[in-house]
Amino acid sequence: MSALRRLPAVHVLLADPRLAAAEAAHGHALVVEAAREALEAARTDLRPGARNGRPVGDRPGSGSATSADPTDQLVLAVLDRLTDWLAPRPRHVINATGVILHTNLGRAPISAAAAEAMRVAAAEYSDLEYVVGEGRRGSRHAVLEPLLCRLTGAEAALVVNNNAGATLLVLSALARDRGVVVSRGQLVEIGGGFRIPDVMEAGGARLVEVGTTNRTRIADYRAAADETTALILRVHASNYRVVGFTGEATLDELVALGRELDLPVVDDLGSGSLIDTARFGLAPEPLVQDSIAAGVALATFSGDKLLGGPQAGVIVGRADLVARLRRHPLTRAMRPGKDTIAGLHATLVHYARGEALEAVPVWRMIATPADALGRRARRWRRQLASRGVAARLMPGESTVGGGSLPGETLPTTLLALDAEHPDALAAALRRADVPLVARIAGGAVVLDPRTVLPGEDEALVGGIASAWADLPGAIG
Repeated sequence: MSALRRLPAVHVLLADPRLAAAEAAHGHALVVEAAREALEAARTDLRPGARNGRPVGDRPGSGSATSADPTDQLVLAVLDRLTDWLAPRPRHVINATGVILHTNLGRAPISAAAAEAMRVAAAEYSDLEYVVGEGRRGSRHAVLEPLLCRLTGAEAALVVNNNAGATLLVLSALARDRGVVVSRGQLVEIGGGFRIPDVMEAGGARLVEVGTTNRTRIADYRAAADETTALILRVHASNYRVVGFTGEATLDELVALGRELDLPVVDDLGSGSLIDTARFGLAPEPLVQDSIAAGVALATFSGDKLLGGPQAGVIVGRADLVARLRRHPLTRAMRPGKDTIAGLHATLVHYARGEALEAVPVWRMIATPADALGRRARRWRRQLASRGVAARLMPGESTVGGGSLPGETLPTTLLALDAEHPDALAAALRRADVPLVARIAGGAVVLDPRTVLPGEDEALVGGIASAWADLPGAIG
């Protein structure tokens, strides 16, 4: 018990000048709570059967495992807790992976105009649900509808919190207790365990599977439809591709069958591109406006993937069906906030003005030519050489990511750091002041300029130099 007796009381910890400064910055109550938690954690470590077996308050790698007085380490533990609780989240990181829509890193970065619009909407009052000229209540759903209809050719539009929510809303409002016909080849699972069969169940719809994994014909849909069928659903595969002996009914065939049977065809497009990806040497991604022109009743897509805006789910299509969706109780539960609406509006303005390739970061990255990426990588190498860091250049491939264009790549030039222990070097890069997320390829840590945003170069070079200092000799 002697070790337990050496633990200081809370008031002793608080007397330390470092915690006194923390109290001045963050308030007495919060620092006391952090001190009590740190002390309780230390007591747990010292009790019989403790899992880590470390001495009181000792932090891994602190070099003070044999310290007789645990106060200093406990003070550091308190400060660690305060930092963990109060540091801004999520943190800014540099994405040097070459994955444009990196879900773990926040997916699509938005434009400067969209970010400013979101800031203003969050910080100030607005006419979100108010018709200024008439002095009456309005609807937030009317804010985005004109631009969405202009850009897609749809009669009406509705925005919810994400595309999974859009799909759930459509099924709940239009197909509860009725059948929804879907090809077996489209029963996908996307990130986070979102599965089409599960969302069908959650929406109260009855899944009617047709065809096989690799081949589904229009005759399969026709044979499955009956008086209990609510709609035909087409789901874009998004994050996988079936190749070889394959076949599927075309959208034109589905729309024609829907008209014949008086069934709405709903097209879940996933990424929701408004720009032809084939222009950049990529496989064609379904365009929202093409789906509407083909005659689908509704199309759903994401706001934060290839559209390049904040997280949202967009539904466009027939006015009568959108009106039914608006009246459904789930719509209020899924409605977007004012900042999302402002950011999405600013993003759509870029498309309306024909400036998306320059202004929307996702499209700017996709459209950046390989030679420009090579020049940027060479500049990094020169700057690193001046700091004593050796690096080399190598050809590589960037990917779109985010469940879009599986298997498709864009040529790039990678900055390669040869390391005896690449995992340790990658970890050191993540410990930089602005965490730097790279990837490992062929035993080297590689950084792709395609996904490093303008203005991040200085932090990137500084982060690499810091990693070099942390791991001397790790880079050849």
